[in-house]
Amino acid sequence: MNTRTAPVTYPPDGPYGYGYSEPTPWAAGITVVVMVAALTACGVYAFGAALADVHPVLAVVVNAIAVGGAAPTAWRWRFAPVTRWVIVGLAAGVLLGWLALLAVGMAS
Repeated sequence: MNTRTAPVTYPPDGPYGYGYSEPTPWAAGITVVVMVAALTACGVYAFGAALADVHPVLAVVVNAIAVGGAAPTAWRWRFAPVTRWVIVGLAAGVLLGWLALLAVGMAS
């Protein structure tokens, strides 16, 4: 009696069933990551700085709620071929925006 199962392919196809049959477009993907990260960092910094002018705690709370609300959707889309580049750019941009806000806040 043969009880063997088929080996699991790695990396996984993800929840949407996309296969990785084509090579990864690194140049285009990294370009998308850099552009999305730059735009997101500018937006997070500008929005956070404007909220910090009202009250610093308001800036922290609104940023935490925004990230907490967007994280489940981003987590579900992480395996989609095109969307994964945008998700990485968004994550990097939010992190860079927060670091810029911290740096300016610490300098003031």
